[in-house]
Amino acid sequence: MTFLIVEDSRTTRNLIKNYLGEIKIDGRCDFFEAEDGENALDILKTRFVDFVLLDLNLSTKITGLDILKAIRSTDKLKNLPVVIITGESDKLNVIETIKHGANDFISKPIDKKLFFEKILKAVSNIKK
Repeated sequence: MTFLIVEDSRTTRNLIKNYLGEIKIDGRCDFFEAEDGENALDILKTRFVDFVLLDLNLSTKITGLDILKAIRSTDKLKNLPVVIITGESDKLNVIETIKHGANDFISKPIDKKLFFEKILKAVSNIKK
């Protein structure tokens, strides 16, 4: 399975990669990384990914919500699983992402057990 990790913090990206490496879905786990919205959109246009982990609050012009909207409005990407990873404490913003098609969300700081549960749940929904 190939994941796109969209997160402006290198530390958080590395943590996510380490956690995903422990899961080893289908015996392998590959990654693309984007530290900003522009890079994320470029990867989505030019590479094949199975799953997106998306920070809501990127420190760029293009926000996580903008990327989510772009994914859901693109025919070849619209069914791509997207899990939001956010330190956002405003519940309305999280609800907004769910309204725009996020499959789930994980709050920062990331709880390892909850991360595993939510990723495995989203992956099992892909395989149905």
